[in-house]
Amino acid sequence: QVQLVESGGGLVQAGGSLRLSCAASGSIFGINTMGWYRQAPGKQRELVADIISGGSSKYADSVKGRFTISGDIAKLTIYLQMNSLKPEDTAVYYCNVEAQRGLRRYNYWGQGTQVTVSS
Repeated sequence: QVQLVESGGGLVQAGGSLRLSCAASGSIFGINTMGWYRQAPGKQRELVADIISGGSSKYADSVKGRFTISGDIAKLTIYLQMNSLKPEDTAVYYCNVEAQRGLRRYNYWGQGTQVTVSS
């Protein structure tokens, strides 16, 4: 059974920093990406940043220059360093693994960790 466990969320003032961690376990084959999504109240879940299996990464425009994703897909562990946090970064942050076997894609999700940025 695949499990993704996030940690590191919390309450921080605007301008502060947080570091999220995600550790996956279980049998996961054919990983395409590992990454972070977030969902604010009343909004759709959106991609924050992810690492592609080849090693490159991409970011949402809203976090470029402030957030850094790192980790090792082979070790099923990723991190998200969040600096210069803004109130609009407040959301539940979810770790995600996207894998593919043949033509079938699989998405695995963590339980989410709350990040709250006060103004």
